[in-house]
Amino acid sequence: MAVKFAKALGVKVTVVSSSPSKQKKAVERLGADSFLVSHDQEQLEAAMGTMDGIIDTVSSPHPLLPLIGLLKTSGKLILVGAPIEPPELPVFPIIMGRKLIAGSAMGGLKETQEMIDFAAKHNITADVEVVPMDYVNTALDRLDKGDVKYRFVIDEASL
Repeated sequence: MAVKFAKALGVKVTVVSSSPSKQKKAVERLGADSFLVSHDQEQLEAAMGTMDGIIDTVSSPHPLLPLIGLLKTSGKLILVGAPIEPPELPVFPIIMGRKLIAGSAMGGLKETQEMIDFAAKHNITADVEVVPMDYVNTALDRLDKGDVKYRFVIDEASL
């Protein structure tokens, strides 16, 4: 959703992922301008210091240093994923690069309504997989295996 909102705001968007297989969807379906594989050192080095801001949605443990390196001077890294283990925070590149790190959980009613209105105005929709109630256990198994492209939504007609 972040890619869709950013594009509607006129932002140049680069998706960073550990999965090269997500590039086609990121660019063709979501509208990202470019794509980086997070473990491809050549790609990361080429993009060093080019980004004004990064929204990090990853909820599993991962290094922040490569993301911090992608930021321009005074760039902002916003953490919205919540890994179980606290991330290692490399202080020196943050201080020397005047980088800012912040976190965000969710907005209140006013922000939520503004987001819904903006989404409606710009025809931004969520990508979901609608499943019947009797598929819930299978859906949970798929979540455990990482075999989910979108969010699962239970079809209330199946209740």
